[in-house]
Amino acid sequence: MQTVETIEKEAIPNLHFPAYDVLAKPEARIQRRHDAERAATLGNAYHGKLDIYFQTADGATKRVYTSVWAAHEEYLTLKSGITLPLRAVTRFDFY
Repeated sequence: MQTVETIEKEAIPNLHFPAYDVLAKPEARIQRRHDAERAATLGNAYHGKLDIYFQTADGATKRVYTSVWAAHEEYLTLKSGITLPLRAVTRFDFY
């Protein structure tokens, strides 16, 4: 079992992400897209936060607890205008 490091959203701009999609299965990518849209709705309508799990270029898994303001085709916009490549996201945890 791999250790998951929890980070602050402000650390995301200093990270490097894989050039490939971390999800191999098309079904998983479709689910991630659906979850990203749901996360954006939660963030905008209810100012709700959630955990986003993602991988960095070195293969480490990280977690950030934040609000999603927008889900774009290639990336997520988080609170404070920080962006996270969607290809790096492994899953969302809604509460």
